[in-house]
Amino acid sequence: MDIKAVFEKLYEEMDLELENILEFWSHHTVDHHYGGFVGQIDHWGNVVSLAPKGSVLNSRLLWTFSAAYLTIGSEKLEKLATRAYKYLTRYFWDNENGGLYWENDHKGEALNTRKQAYAQGFGIYAFSEYYRATGNEESLQYAIKLFNLLEDHFRDQQNGGYLEALDKEWNKLDDMRLSEKDANVPKSMNTHLHILEPYTNLYRVWPEERLKDAIIHTTGIFLDKIIDKQSAHLNLFFDLNWNNATNITSFGHSIEGAWLLREAALEIGDGQLLKQVETAALNLVDAVLRDGVDNDGSVFNERNEGHLDTNKDWWPQAEAMVGLMDAWQITGKVAYLEALEKVWEFIKENVIDYENGEWFGTVDRNGTPYESEDKVGFWKCPYHNTRAMLEIIKRIKETTE
Repeated sequence: MDIKAVFEKLYEEMDLELENILEFWSHHTVDHHYGGFVGQIDHWGNVVSLAPKGSVLNSRLLWTFSAAYLTIGSEKLEKLATRAYKYLTRYFWDNENGGLYWENDHKGEALNTRKQAYAQGFGIYAFSEYYRATGNEESLQYAIKLFNLLEDHFRDQQNGGYLEALDKEWNKLDDMRLSEKDANVPKSMNTHLHILEPYTNLYRVWPEERLKDAIIHTTGIFLDKIIDKQSAHLNLFFDLNWNNATNITSFGHSIEGAWLLREAALEIGDGQLLKQVETAALNLVDAVLRDGVDNDGSVFNERNEGHLDTNKDWWPQAEAMVGLMDAWQITGKVAYLEALEKVWEFIKENVIDYENGEWFGTVDRNGTPYESEDKVGFWKCPYHNTRAMLEIIKRIKETTE
């Protein structure tokens, strides 16, 4: 393999696709009627003007425009990041109790005031990135406030890890699910992954000892409780005592978790932890390549109680590329780069919507998109694919310079 030629091709194509993704979100999602950004755009690109707005989508928009501005330096991206920041702090922040509400209506009025740990994590990710990009001190303080709220209210001091959800005044809830398809359990892999991820980003600008300890704690939870010792995949749902509650494998999360775990250990500079994490990360990537990849290199969604879901969502394809690049950087094995190339070819041929822009939410095994899937929605966002482009471009630069 001519690695230099591969990297030149990937860099050129992903740089162009990054521009296309940002163009879509910049031009089609600004809500000129009610402020902020629209809550939903359907498969064909039609805006659903009265759709509710979620704090996760808005946090991911803030992260995306901030991260892109930090890399590209466009005034337009800075303005969009600032728009997202102002909307998130004005409409989603609970001024009485602190923290981010889960969902508002199209006008910004609160619909669901629950405090999902997952949403607070994405708030940290967004606020810390906006601070990195602009130096806005207030944004850093919002991120720190959310960190303290997670540690004070959500952290399980007895059994370790973090609870899923509380009400707006930090009381327990009967229904803690992140979404209707999730199990109603007090702890989940997904929430812990998206607490570790923002904690790592916050540490880049606020390297406090309490934060470092929380990163070590959460990484240890993955190594000891969440990674399955037999399959090397991530278990998804748990009771308070970390007993596994389901038999589901999410291939996208396994490979996303691989590189995010390594990123955390690298950021805090813990060499001993890094050795443990790199072993676990490679096991996770290899398990996905063994169990969750189709013949064309694309990533299946999941295996649930032995049943393989052969559909392909957009985000596992994006995360797979970063996980595979990370595995190559650890080992130097070209097989990981070859697998990355195959995923990227699948994305170019089947996932990118060249007619209406952005990426299809889900395609079937034949690459046919589901028209019921939105382009923009509560969960359909610019964070996974934008980040994949930014990460691969950055890593190629670091490797070739």
